[in-house]
Amino acid sequence: MVVKIDEDGCIACGQCEEECPVDAITVEDVAVVNEDTCIDCGNCVDICPVDVISL
Repeated sequence: MVVKIDEDGCIACGQCEEECPVDAITVEDVAVVNEDTCIDCGNCVDICPVDVISL
């Protein structure tokens, strides 16, 4: 699986970055997932307040 983030809807709140257990997400203007590090746990999907992250 691959985590997808709708960059147009991302509000860069940082909640997904904080929730990621393997530090695969960085947030600047928008959240970005490092696909090599991501373990597809889905924590970021569940925590996103604007529902722009999907597996």
